[in-house]
Amino acid sequence: MSTTNRPPAPDPKDFLAIDRLLSPEERLLRDTVRRWVADQVLPHIAEWFEDGVLPRELANELGKLGLLGMHLDGYGCPGASAVDYGLTCLELEAGDSGLRSMVSVQGSLAMFPIRAFGSEEQKQRWLPAMASGDILGCFGLTEPDSGSDPASMRTSARRDGSDWILNGTKTWISNGSVADVAIIWARTEAGIRGFIVPTDARGFSAHDITRKLSLRASHTSELVLDGVRLPDDSVLPGVTSMRGPLSCLTEARYGILWGSLGAARSCYEAALDYATTRQQFGKPIGAFQLTQRKLVDMMVAINRGLLVALHIGRMKDRGLADPRHVSLGKFDNVRAALDVAREARSVLGANGITLEYPVIRHMNNLESVSTYEGTNEIHTLILGQALTGLAAFQ
Repeated sequence: MSTTNRPPAPDPKDFLAIDRLLSPEERLLRDTVRRWVADQVLPHIAEWFEDGVLPRELANELGKLGLLGMHLDGYGCPGASAVDYGLTCLELEAGDSGLRSMVSVQGSLAMFPIRAFGSEEQKQRWLPAMASGDILGCFGLTEPDSGSDPASMRTSARRDGSDWILNGTKTWISNGSVADVAIIWARTEAGIRGFIVPTDARGFSAHDITRKLSLRASHTSELVLDGVRLPDDSVLPGVTSMRGPLSCLTEARYGILWGSLGAARSCYEAALDYATTRQQFGKPIGAFQLTQRKLVDMMVAINRGLLVALHIGRMKDRGLADPRHVSLGKFDNVRAALDVAREARSVLGANGITLEYPVIRHMNNLESVSTYEGTNEIHTLILGQALTGLAAFQ
């Protein structure tokens, strides 16, 4: 038998050659974002994380790259594929979850509802400036007493002549204190409505949530609406139910099922490099069986998760992805990413808890990623209902 056509040996950093499943255009986009993250984010991210900041000007840089609202079409948005958007989230979160959150919130939670449910005038007014990063948005759904049960929200909007008056509090809002506009979901007599709220409106205030040990390179805020008066053209006319905010969450969850694997990949590659250079008992620690088992488990989890993400992305591009498919990806890929981060931390030993390496930063961030856009428990119940037809929420 001829041996001239033997396949190449597996690449430890792309063991299943998933690169070959991507088109040249997809690889080019992926590599462009990866280089930008390496040049503009990685040299500074440990300091940003430690200081609890993420520079606002990054939004303009991301806009120049065409990454804000990239999966939307028209109004300055490029209309990229779901897979392109997923690959972008993967590379951004390999830098930091806070960076990917900025892009997810802007595109999937702030721009998407305007594109999906807004009037033509609203789209023309807001989307081009948001695509460029000149206007930064946030998404107000979660409240102090309604997280996993957003339908129980207390924030209200009532008519006052031709205006609306909004009152309520939203919490755990990414981009909140640096946003120029907020998409606020409120209870009205007609149902749940979305409102476009300029953050300089009288009665609107945002207060950063401090003492976080996760997602530190991200502005997380509480929003207070105290008698905020808005004109009638501030309401999104295209939806009057929880379908509005829930559809936004599906878009954001899709980005997370890719992004979490970027954080996992960063942890795995740090552990792999460390294991082949760190010497103990006269040899690299990667030569020990227990360390090899850890590296293998990490590699398998990441490759499996990437295949799931790519499959769901291809389904989404063909219009075949149900929100429950996205729940599966968010549920399992974030869970796997957390396991990878924890395992990588153990490979690095004491060095694994310092910001000299990316692992503890990603591990802490993933604790938040596991919770937001639907907790692990909520996605479990979504999938359980999909299997049995029985709701376990009530």
